[in-house]
Amino acid sequence: MLYLVGLGLGDAKDITVKGLEVVRRCSRVYLEAYTSVLTVGKEALEEFYGRELILADRDLVELEAEEILKEADTSDVAFLVVGDPFGATTHSDLVLRAVHAGISYRVVHNASIMNAVGCCGLQLYSFGETVSIVFWDDDWKPESFYDKIKKNRSMGLHSLCLLDIKVKEQSIENLMRGRKVYEPPRFMSVSQAAGQLLEVIRRRREEGEELGLTEDTLCVGVARVGAEDQVIRTATLRQLGSCDLGPPLHSLVVTGRLHPLEVDMLRLSAAPDALAHLEVEDSSTS
Repeated sequence: MLYLVGLGLGDAKDITVKGLEVVRRCSRVYLEAYTSVLTVGKEALEEFYGRELILADRDLVELEAEEILKEADTSDVAFLVVGDPFGATTHSDLVLRAVHAGISYRVVHNASIMNAVGCCGLQLYSFGETVSIVFWDDDWKPESFYDKIKKNRSMGLHSLCLLDIKVKEQSIENLMRGRKVYEPPRFMSVSQAAGQLLEVIRRRREEGEELGLTEDTLCVGVARVGAEDQVIRTATLRQLGSCDLGPPLHSLVVTGRLHPLEVDMLRLSAAPDALAHLEVEDSSTS
């Protein structure tokens, strides 16, 4: 049996009782290590679970999945995922590979940012399409994330923006030379994401386009959701461009049409100078 086990969002203790029972009885336990991270490392997980974990990087999961599935038809293998197992399409691919190989599978769900983002005070059923914001570089600056946020806002919906993670990435030079040299891990911050959005807004304004959001659009930055040092910051997009929410992981929410109850909840995490913008949003929807 192949078990896909969600680990939740905080630390080693966020695994469910059912998930822990699975981990302790499996012959091999893999820890997916590139779509997200916990606030603790592999060693802390091994100590709490009482099991050795095999790190599964992108190459292993996407190119050598048969190694994970090896002997899973005759023994139990666990694949651990931060958050919920189906938070990334990669894990659906692993399930399909298992089914095609005649291997049974079971899923042990857990909390993910997709539902835990409700901690910021916004109602989950008022969210639109989830958006990914990737790191820009000198030669590649996609803006599709802005267009998706604009579309969500046109329907009055909030946008959860998942921020880029670069783990075990190679430079173009090392990739071309076939050298297994990897860049240091990078995790996009709320301020970096806000900065890229602000740049898109400036560019679209210069082109005369009708804007879907502005520098004064109300947003929420969240960091380390589920951890004891979780941070929630409600502010304008401009203000979030210069904020520091501390270590990763970060996510950004761009608000849509706000319900009065949502406004009251957002006040709990709003800086004093952002309250005026809360009132503007509130009055526009009352």
